[in-house]
Amino acid sequence: MARGPVSVQLYSVRDRLADDLEGTLERLAALGFTNVEPYGVFVAGSDRYAAALAATGLSAPSAHAGVLELSDPAPAFEAAAALGVRTVIDPAHRTDDWESVDGIARIAERINRAAERAREYDLVFGYHNHWWELEARPTGVPALEQLAARLTDDVVLEVDTYWVEVGGESAPDLLGRLGERVKLLHVKDGDRSRDTKRQLPAGEGVLDVPAILDAAPSAMRVLEFDDYDGDTIDGLAASLAYVNHLEAGK
Repeated sequence: MARGPVSVQLYSVRDRLADDLEGTLERLAALGFTNVEPYGVFVAGSDRYAAALAATGLSAPSAHAGVLELSDPAPAFEAAAALGVRTVIDPAHRTDDWESVDGIARIAERINRAAERAREYDLVFGYHNHWWELEARPTGVPALEQLAARLTDDVVLEVDTYWVEVGGESAPDLLGRLGERVKLLHVKDGDRSRDTKRQLPAGEGVLDVPAILDAAPSAMRVLEFDDYDGDTIDGLAASLAYVNHLEAGK
């Protein structure tokens, strides 16, 4: 089976981007990345991002934008389409609705409505988890799984495998249960704590990264740090080398 392509979430290098957008993208390209995943700031600066992507030869097949909190998602979808993005992911929806079955149904309605709007721009819409969607377990089943069962067929999931394990679930097991709904993975490592400074390059922490990648072989691998106590570019280089090494053996 073909392995999923590799990308990098630009939130990892947010401080560098603020100082030097094109130069930072050039450094990522020099590491061997061909894909990037922009985060929310691209919406207000889509022209700059489009120019920088073109200058560095990078593509942005997916992007994060906080659509579910917007009264009108059109600007986010328009900006994404201008960058050549194909999939827009809502990065986080923090609400007490995760704690009840009825609340999860309301979240699903919001996501399904956003997906319907995204289709107007030839975009796919999806959701990215943190830990709270796994810790919440109305009826004993993680809220994220209950959500997945209520989404329309064209909605995708970007599973953040680190936060899944912080939330108390085995990432490989969850990926197996979610199946083809999972089109993207956030790949990072660490000690399963919420202290983001303790995140580590893939392969240097306690997560079973090989099993995670094997559980969703065709999903895009998006490397990320929420934070990192070191040089982030070096950390991303280590993650990329590790993932490439694993995938080369498949």
